[in-house]
Amino acid sequence: MKQSLTTAGATLLIATLAACSSTKADTSGTPSSPDAATHSVTAKQDTASKPLTASTAFDKISAVVTSAKLGGIVTAENDPNHLLGRPNQYTSKVTFTDSRIKASDVEGTDKDDVDRGGAVEVFADAAGAQARAKYIETIIKSMPAFTEYDYVQGTTLVRVSQYLTPAQAGEYKAAAAKLG
Repeated sequence: MKQSLTTAGATLLIATLAACSSTKADTSGTPSSPDAATHSVTAKQDTASKPLTASTAFDKISAVVTSAKLGGIVTAENDPNHLLGRPNQYTSKVTFTDSRIKASDVEGTDKDDVDRGGAVEVFADAAGAQARAKYIETIIKSMPAFTEYDYVQGTTLVRVSQYLTPAQAGEYKAAAAKLG
């Protein structure tokens, strides 16, 4: 019994040490230095560890939907919904305009209203984004005048103006799908 525990412990120690090795094989056929491998791993971790924000999500979306322009960055002080940073609510939010929406359609609305183009809301987790989308859907069903297109991709909710055609709104859906 004692010998099998010692053998199991030694096996676990060897496996752990092998997993912690700082060198990686280079698939190009040339030897790889430990520093290069460490730098590569660190760079990947830095990219992966940076959480997606509404601003970075919008940058990616607007690269695809060129009619979208940043409207404003929502802060805790100017958030009309008073949700930014609150428990289970969005952690960042931006609004945007879309040049295909006629000024006459949005006359009288606030400058950051979703009707002028849309909004990108990012949550701490995907469940938060889904819950917010479901909440908005419930409101829209009871008050159809407040309709909009909503697309959830991971932790991100992209809200798009009702004044865009389904095909135009579909451009935002396709762009959101690329957020990862």
